[in-house]
Amino acid sequence: MCCKGFLKIMMFVFNGVIFLAGAAILAVGIWVAVDRVSLLGFLEHIEDAPPELAQLANIGYLLIGVGAFLTLVGFLGCCGAVKESKCMLLSFFTVVLIIFLVEVAAGVVLFVFEPLVRSDAPYQNKIARSIEDNYGIDESFTSVWNSTMNELKCCGYNNYTDFMDSPFVSTTSSYPVTCCTSSSGPCNEFAAKSVVGCFQALVNLIEDNAVLLAGVALGIAALEIAAMVVSMILYKNVGK
Repeated sequence: MCCKGFLKIMMFVFNGVIFLAGAAILAVGIWVAVDRVSLLGFLEHIEDAPPELAQLANIGYLLIGVGAFLTLVGFLGCCGAVKESKCMLLSFFTVVLIIFLVEVAAGVVLFVFEPLVRSDAPYQNKIARSIEDNYGIDESFTSVWNSTMNELKCCGYNNYTDFMDSPFVSTTSSYPVTCCTSSSGPCNEFAAKSVVGCFQALVNLIEDNAVLLAGVALGIAALEIAAMVVSMILYKNVGK
């Protein structure tokens, strides 16, 4: 009885964490979906953008779905442990197993396609061309890039050269102020040269946090495995 009570507490804690994680992902997904215009508005200005890039616009809805699903799973596991329901425990085990297998498959896909993301893909030149054509004359497009460059401390997609023939530089004879974060005067070419491009800045950000991201992924996987083991033990001991 003592062991069974301990397992029920473990099950409740595991699913409580899953519930909170799902709620956090759901909140982020809602934020991305609501603010999708400012976050992903630049995609509308890229000619012949590949379908894979356009799918970024749906990431908010994907996060909402995942978050809601995890929240439901956490609630299901907690209720199954408290009420000692075989049906709920078995349903919880099946759902978590499916999630685990999907996560493994997603990890494999990301590993396989990592070299493609790092390569000089054709759409990178298209993004740079969209900056050259629209920055300085399209207000929403300019605002999105200013916000992006300000957040990532970067300049352009590749680097400052993306702005060289843009309407903004042609009109003002200077570069965006976000390209010269360390300069107090007008942003000239010399000052902008020292600022990295946004693509490289994003890669650097991911690499700097790679250990943390890997740790979180492994922690989630371990939590899911432990939850499945405990749910099966409780399932076999229901009514005993």
